[in-house]
Amino acid sequence: MRRAMVVSVVAALAGLPVPLPASAQQPTAAVDIVELTVVELQEAYRASAYTVVEVVQAFLDRIERYENHYNAFISMNPDALEIAAALDEELRATGPRGPLHGVPVVIKDNLDYAGLVTTAGFNGFSAATEGIDMIPGDDAVAVERLRAAGAVVLGKTNMPDFAGHGTRTRSTVAGETLNPYATDRVPGGSSGGTATAVNASFAVLGLGTETGGSIQNPAAAQALVGVKPTFGLVPLEGVVPIDATYRDVVGPLARTVRGAAITLDVIAGPSPEDFASYAGAEHIPEFGYEAALSVSALTGKRFGLVGLGWRTSFLPLAPETEALYRDAVGILESEGAEVVEDPFAERGWVELYDERPRVPSVGSHDLAVYFQGLGPDAAFHSAEEWEALAGRQFRGGSSSRPPIAPTATEEADAFQAWRREMRALFRAVLEENDLDGLFFPQAGEPIRPLVEDPERPDYRPNNHAELPSNIINDIGLPTVAVPFGYYDDGTPFVVAFIGDLWADADLLAYAYDLEQASLGRVPPVLVEKPR
Repeated sequence: MRRAMVVSVVAALAGLPVPLPASAQQPTAAVDIVELTVVELQEAYRASAYTVVEVVQAFLDRIERYENHYNAFISMNPDALEIAAALDEELRATGPRGPLHGVPVVIKDNLDYAGLVTTAGFNGFSAATEGIDMIPGDDAVAVERLRAAGAVVLGKTNMPDFAGHGTRTRSTVAGETLNPYATDRVPGGSSGGTATAVNASFAVLGLGTETGGSIQNPAAAQALVGVKPTFGLVPLEGVVPIDATYRDVVGPLARTVRGAAITLDVIAGPSPEDFASYAGAEHIPEFGYEAALSVSALTGKRFGLVGLGWRTSFLPLAPETEALYRDAVGILESEGAEVVEDPFAERGWVELYDERPRVPSVGSHDLAVYFQGLGPDAAFHSAEEWEALAGRQFRGGSSSRPPIAPTATEEADAFQAWRREMRALFRAVLEENDLDGLFFPQAGEPIRPLVEDPERPDYRPNNHAELPSNIINDIGLPTVAVPFGYYDDGTPFVVAFIGDLWADADLLAYAYDLEQASLGRVPPVLVEKPR
């Protein structure tokens, strides 16, 4: 498996198609996989329309044809067809293993998959790029749950090094990921590889992670449903962290709300491998997130609209964004909802956010915890051990920072106190206006050019015009991004529902109602890489 991973990464770096297992080179029965959904696959398998192997082969064929251009992957799973064959046998013998039986998925390369290299986009974690292979002994909890539900992980997707960019997706392992709608526009980050894979129908759905917009932003750039769950709803074990103490989340990127809800049903819930995940145990709907979807969910609900009372950056909206937003508000109202203009105006929200204390330094602590969980056969279990093997400093010498638990610091106490005040004000505004949530454009303007300044092609500002983030990330709120329409140039316009802690099911239901009323998503037309 290591050798297959190395060959895949080398090919990606050389601008070549990611090589597939030899068994993946055989022709397959025609399976229309473009925009294929979980529900359609479930129905097809029940009807014996095609096998899991045929479906997986069709996706691999599509990846082979187009990946060279869009560069969504860091590595492929060399066992995908073998797993598919086993799932076919299981389907014949005992029926589907779970709701994702035979569903091809992708995972961001900061989530562990046992036996495959986890790079987090960083060339130092890959022998193919002259680093040290970081190979976990088991799956991240979210990945383990996907596989237990029957999903076939096709590969691991590109991301900026250590998920450090919310607008663009370029790694030192695999280079630049492109947006299938417009290759001269940003794909969003840091889950841009997952977004491109799902948008391009290289997979049915995928997992991303978010600390500050990294699920929502690529969803907005690529007309996808992106679920940023309430902090603590999905376990973080096995995820290379930025801030696992306060802000990191794992969530689905899908082409439909139902697909995202099914995925959240699979990955949400407490795990003894992440004690923070027990916070959400009593907040998961009794019958699940998919069962809560309704085409009448918006009837009688009230939503706050975006305005300068929420934030000053990226507002006022660009004129073309304002026009599409008002169209979306019109659909919201036609579905029976009411709206309140800028409910945060004159409530001191912007001022309180500006008083945010410094976010506690959690990186050394959270990463040390992650390294310790790699398993006994891993090449290293700390930054210091990696430095000894690699012969260079880790991230500028950050291994010299002691992994102090943030809960032991007054800095963390101050941040927690501020978060409590922010949450109290958020709830007060919702209660005073009888609001069920907020309804914003996800971004205040069209998505950015990939190259901002032709005279400075390496100028890479982190400037996605996100409106929910980073505010919602700092206080742990859930957000669901859902496609609505397109600008005149064909790039997406995506809206976002925001709610109080643990409102994830309600937000998915609102998004589903809006999705079914607007059917806003149009698939991109892929082209092979110009020769």
